[in-house]
Amino acid sequence: MPERVTVEKVLCYIVRDGRLLVFRHTDHHDEEVGIQVPAGTIRPGETPEAAALREAREETGLRDFTVVRKLGETEYDISPYRFELQHRHVILLELAEATPPRWTSQEDHDGHRPPTRFECFWIPLEAAHILQSGQGALLGRIFD
Repeated sequence: MPERVTVEKVLCYIVRDGRLLVFRHTDHHDEEVGIQVPAGTIRPGETPEAAALREAREETGLRDFTVVRKLGETEYDISPYRFELQHRHVILLELAEATPPRWTSQEDHDGHRPPTRFECFWIPLEAAHILQSGQGALLGRIFD
């Protein structure tokens, strides 16, 4: 079995009017990748808050985010998909700009690989238990 590595990740909870901003991959079936929140790897020298703003912008195509607060940290073992232990920093963001109920976006990966296409939309917080791979673990802290 390959050696498991620990990777620093950030998860973005973006909440408006009791709804959570999520996306699905349009090039993959939901059974493969599920419904997700904006998230990604923290780059060397980057703070979790800066990574959250970058990932939210890259994955949603929106710009007007601000950090509300860090909700905490959690770990998730994503094996066997990748032999990776994700140390996740969960950041609550606010979005000031208006959005349609659903829109498409894509992450371009700085041109290093083909774009990843998304459909972004809002779900009620009460339905957020459907998030894939433990991404909803700290949703309850929004209300602390």
